[in-house]
Amino acid sequence: MKKALSVFAFLVAFGGQVLAQATVDPKLVQVLQSVEGPAQVVVTFYGNGAPSSLHLQALKNLGIANGVTFKNLPIAGVLATSAQVEALSKSPYVQSLFLNEKLTYFNNNDTHLTGVKRLRADKNITARNNGMPVSGKGIGVMINDSGVDGTHEDIKLGKNLVQNVLGSINLNAFSPLAPVTFLENVPNTDNNSGHGTHCAGTVGGTGAKSDGFYAGAAPGATLIGYGTGAALFVLDGIGGFDYAITNQFQYGIRVISNSWGSSGKFNPNHPINLASKKAHDLGMVVLFAAGNEGPSSDSHNPYAIAPWVISVGAGDKFGKLASFSSRGVKGEGGSFTIADENWSYENRPTVVAPGVDVVSTRVLAPISSLSAQQDANTLDPAHVPFYTHMSGTSMATPHLAGVVALMLEANPSLSPAQVKAILQKTATNMPGRESWEVGAGYANAYAAVDHIFRNTSFGAFLNYTRRFNSSVNSSSQKENFTINFNPLTTATNQITFQVASGTNSLEAKFEATGLLGETGNPVNLILVSPTGQQFRSGIPVAFAITYDRGMAVANPAPGTWTLKAEGLNGAAVPETIKGTLVQSQITGTTGLSDIAGHAAEASIKIAVASRLVDGSATGYRPNDALKRIELADYLMMGQGVRQFMPTSGATTITDLTGAQLLLGESVQAKGAALRDREHAFKGVMLEASAGKFNPTGNVNRAALSYSLVQSLGLQKFAEERTGKAVTVTVDGKTYAIEDASSIPAGLEGYVSVALELDLINAYYTVTQGPFDLFPTLHASFKPLQDVTRAEFAVIVTRTHSSWNAATQPMASSSAVVGLPENAKNFSYPNPFTGSTTITYSLDKAGYVTVEVYNLQGGKVSTLVAEQKEAGTFSVPFKASNLPGGTYLYKISSAGKEITQKMVLSR
Repeated sequence: MKKALSVFAFLVAFGGQVLAQATVDPKLVQVLQSVEGPAQVVVTFYGNGAPSSLHLQALKNLGIANGVTFKNLPIAGVLATSAQVEALSKSPYVQSLFLNEKLTYFNNNDTHLTGVKRLRADKNITARNNGMPVSGKGIGVMINDSGVDGTHEDIKLGKNLVQNVLGSINLNAFSPLAPVTFLENVPNTDNNSGHGTHCAGTVGGTGAKSDGFYAGAAPGATLIGYGTGAALFVLDGIGGFDYAITNQFQYGIRVISNSWGSSGKFNPNHPINLASKKAHDLGMVVLFAAGNEGPSSDSHNPYAIAPWVISVGAGDKFGKLASFSSRGVKGEGGSFTIADENWSYENRPTVVAPGVDVVSTRVLAPISSLSAQQDANTLDPAHVPFYTHMSGTSMATPHLAGVVALMLEANPSLSPAQVKAILQKTATNMPGRESWEVGAGYANAYAAVDHIFRNTSFGAFLNYTRRFNSSVNSSSQKENFTINFNPLTTATNQITFQVASGTNSLEAKFEATGLLGETGNPVNLILVSPTGQQFRSGIPVAFAITYDRGMAVANPAPGTWTLKAEGLNGAAVPETIKGTLVQSQITGTTGLSDIAGHAAEASIKIAVASRLVDGSATGYRPNDALKRIELADYLMMGQGVRQFMPTSGATTITDLTGAQLLLGESVQAKGAALRDREHAFKGVMLEASAGKFNPTGNVNRAALSYSLVQSLGLQKFAEERTGKAVTVTVDGKTYAIEDASSIPAGLEGYVSVALELDLINAYYTVTQGPFDLFPTLHASFKPLQDVTRAEFAVIVTRTHSSWNAATQPMASSSAVVGLPENAKNFSYPNPFTGSTTITYSLDKAGYVTVEVYNLQGGKVSTLVAEQKEAGTFSVPFKASNLPGGTYLYKISSAGKEITQKMVLSR
């Protein structure tokens, strides 16, 4: 349980004014009660500059002679006893007393995801920036952290790193009470953790050692390193602010990045909060990491809650919230007055930025061992000595600090409050997440800078400020499960659990964590109701490697349910399957009075609760046809669509105006989907006709399939299937979609992917002639059938499960898999007929085996079993004598192995 900071209530009179007694940190009180002798105390006086002679005399009068004072902050660090602290708490000069406690560091390229690279390449933006790409030029960014290795060519002292300061403050070394001193122009101040070096490269590394590939968000920015060493205490953090304030104009410091923090409740009188406020008042944008204590609520870094700073949560490379990213508390906030200013705060992050597996500069001396295995597996060998992976809100914060530098280059006159407002206004909604978890959403640098140059109208469809017509209150229970799957037995392949009466939704998710789960083991999860009805996750045969699978059941029947695992065609490879079961119950609704008794009632409630759909002022209207403008709204709301307006200034849509124009342009724009990391794919909706959006037009099933698949960033998979037969798999058997000829040209692949991932259903009928022993199953899709609002709610809940999958699919036809140590890349034509070729490469010499198995685990062939030198190799696999179906092949090297699927067609 976190301890609330207390504020003593009684008042004292001084100089005709009534002043509240100083705030005293409960942690300081606890330390003084548990130790003999003095403690390290941070004393904050009333005032704006350095402690005055009266302040220093007050310390000396109490016998406090040793310590350190700051140059531009009314703060002193001293060694004080319990009696001295009590006397200071009654002094009319003292605002607060806090323990100098130890703080915590919140430990390919993410500049694509937030649109930084697109921003640099946009000629319209460049033209508005005096013909130069926006790079953060002229903006000073301080990295207040463990230090910076200025010998690294990406962040070289004397070049883009204009100052590197060692500022560790040891109170025991200060005698007598004197101003703080800083050691400047130190080549390498990061001698222990490598944390600050990584952060500096993320802000503004030039990418010199990678030909620009691992450049930071603002490679033109001026960097200032302030290093405290591996250990960081409150006084050290304050020292960074004091240095920035003192040297603001010498180095043009406009941004301060702080990837560290603590736990506990927000207190505006904490000296770090007072220091960050003074920096804010002087025009500096202060960013703090939200913390790495997620996913529970009330885990937010208290220094990130201050309303004058920007709190940065961490997301992954697919646009999802990182599990470790700290959350605030729903609805928690308050107001306070400080220095005659009234402030309001909310306990939530401001926005989310990339913070998972971020590659940035590695400290060179000493060589860091951080993420050594991951670096060796995934980085180019030439880059390993200079770059490394790290994860944390620590990594998200400097990325956003770099984005802020881009914004300030676009308009240096922006205030910190304006920067914060623009970041929130231009953010991308994160599906299924509320503001206490993600703030306004995922940062969108491209839109932020565009807004600065053109005052582009963004923000009308942000979930965190939107007033929804419909809402659902619910409670959820989450349960972890483990299935020890073995295709040779059914005894351990299932579990049972109870579903209570009144449960509105049941969701089972397969986390791809096992060895073969990471490499495409064809295992299906099946939920079986008490009456025997089955709900299947589906096996995406044509997708490979890491892709979570799961399914949601609306309004599940109460009783004993079974969750079981089953291999494709009844077989797969043994694996430990780990996942979660989530049951939700509705406790109340608003704006949904017209869905009572509807067949899709439960699904509508799930969709509304997850903010995937919304009702209207008159209700949900479940049987009405879904209109194109409604689909655009819901894609923006719940499928991670970036806000966008053409930077040329010329709109592409003639039949939309106002806020609806933002919707239309956003969903039809290249790179619309947040899942599309590189902004390379088409929009998530196709135009109705040249220059027309047709907002009141109905949405059919084929068009919806396109939108769902594009929202998941799966365009390349759909394109691979375009022009090919559309099929669906039922109980391991493949059936042709009999009305596939009605699918509009170019959308066949999208329907195929939507069916394969169980995003949308097929329709089935059974026929049996008078002399047939068995019936024949027929499948159709009805591609031109209009989708009702109720049907959309059912379908979109399935897409939501896929959107939130912890891992994402990769194409089997060109798979690239990092095999630790030796084997790196391999590929094969898929599907194939007769024969194929497996290609793989080795970074190092080693003994390699390549073997092929059937789905029953029987070995079909050993293709390679020999010592190989480093290089790329191809091995043929002849299958002319084998029956059609799915086969597994395994590459083994240096004690590691990877398994993939091959589909043999007949």
